Amino acid sequence: MSFRNVAILTAFIFLALALTWMFAPGALLSRWGVDPSGSTDLLGRRAAALYAGIGVMFLQARNAAPSPARSALLSGAIVACLLLAVLGIVELIHGHAGPGMLVPVAIEVVLVMAFLYAARSRQSSR
Repeated sequence: MSFRNVAILTAFIFLALALTWMFAPGALLSRWGVDPSGSTDLLGRRAAALYAGIGVMFLQARNAAPSPARSALLSGAIVACLLLAVLGIVELIHGHAGPGMLVPVAIEVVLVMAFLYAARSRQSSR
């Protein structure tokens, strides 16, 4: 999978997350077995801004040539998605989230693998 494809996929996923967190935060929380409240909705809407920003960055960088900046995008996304996946599992183990949390964890793991593949294919093409 090329960086371009990974960037487009990431942009799509993150922009979809941004819209969902912005306009229907309770939908995601309910799927995860978390009771929606004014506080969780507030945090979800604020997270929407971050997801939107990351989505726009990847959309605009989709045609970027191999560079330190492109590597930085990949490294940052790997760290973020890996941490999100680990945190999702931890919250599930501690009973703070339900089995619905496994869906985003699986998506995050797939994204990490795609980012690693894109980063590796860049290194092998040197």
